[in-house]
Amino acid sequence: MSEVAKYNFAPTPAVDAPSSTMTTTTSHVHTSPAQPHSHAAPRSSRSPRQPIGPSVIRPQGLGRILLSFGSHILVPLFLAVGMGLAYLGAFHAPTPHDLPVGIVGQGAATQVFAQTVTDQSDGALVTHVVSSTAEAERQVRDRELAAVYAPGTSGATLYVSTAASETTATAAQKIFMPIAYQAHLPFTVQDVVPSGEQDTTGQGLFFLLVALSVGGYASAIAVAAFAARLRPLWTAVIGLATAGVVAGIGIVIAGPLYGIITTHRWEIFLFAWMYDAIIVALGVGLHPLLGRWTTPILTMLFVMLNFTSSGGIFQPAFQPGFFAGLNTFWSGAAWLQAAQDLQYFPGASLGRSSLVLALWLAVAVLLCVVVHGLVARRARIARDREVTALEEEEVVAA
Repeated sequence: MSEVAKYNFAPTPAVDAPSSTMTTTTSHVHTSPAQPHSHAAPRSSRSPRQPIGPSVIRPQGLGRILLSFGSHILVPLFLAVGMGLAYLGAFHAPTPHDLPVGIVGQGAATQVFAQTVTDQSDGALVTHVVSSTAEAERQVRDRELAAVYAPGTSGATLYVSTAASETTATAAQKIFMPIAYQAHLPFTVQDVVPSGEQDTTGQGLFFLLVALSVGGYASAIAVAAFAARLRPLWTAVIGLATAGVVAGIGIVIAGPLYGIITTHRWEIFLFAWMYDAIIVALGVGLHPLLGRWTTPILTMLFVMLNFTSSGGIFQPAFQPGFFAGLNTFWSGAAWLQAAQDLQYFPGASLGRSSLVLALWLAVAVLLCVVVHGLVARRARIARDREVTALEEEEVVAA
């Protein structure tokens, strides 16, 4: 028998044991070569414990994510609260207080009638005696009085100006119409200075103010973002040019396109340019201090407080005291009054509106100079420290 045959038929405990079967022999033949003669240890029924890590309920870095989200959500929450307080606070219940009106007539009877109207209004009206209907028209045209009531033997006439404020004219009609009805007098309304044919509500200039304001503060952020890369002279040039473009767009839309502005377009454009230059200058000045809070602060200044105090919807006599007070010196109110004077009241003085806008522009430019001067000084000090540290290292190395 050959050596190979002897090897193949040699008895082994695993294969040729009398109690083994063919099945057992086959299974042992396929035993893993790493352990041919040993039995596998019994496996545990419990899987190894996995280390604790991120999960769906608690992702990795959850605390930092929530903290970052909280810092970012503050801006929209600030806008939501501010818009609600400003618009609802200014417009939710417009009622007149100390509204200047007039009664046409002469003598003691007219004086008593005027005082009675004032007393019965419970602080809503301040009634003056006007000598004639011609004087009534003049005082309404000059915006000295909001409305003048002229009773006569055959009827009563109310002199108003929808160009000054359509809402005030409507409120005056509601006040004096019952008085004429009680006296059994036919009631008519004389619109001394009507609004334009393409501006039937008299609020077209107010909505132009909205466009100038939104375009202005959005442009201010863009200019401020590049101001750090430019020298002050180029920042001023780009800021003025951007303000002029925004103002020009608004005047073209309100003028030739929609016919709201029909006269003195260049003068209204210059006032709009100054108004937008104020917004851009404030944005450039505030951005190094406030960073991403610049946009909400500009929104507060030129939307929340600006539109509500401008008098474009309700005149100061219908506003709460806070917003009526802002109307006396806020930039939007000054621009709107100047635009209304140029469009509808050409004889009115522009001195007060010009002074308010000029003071705003001076403050905005001063802010830019101070803030960017401090930023430049801080950068220069940082560069000097770096140079000093480098020189000390060179000395040590030498």
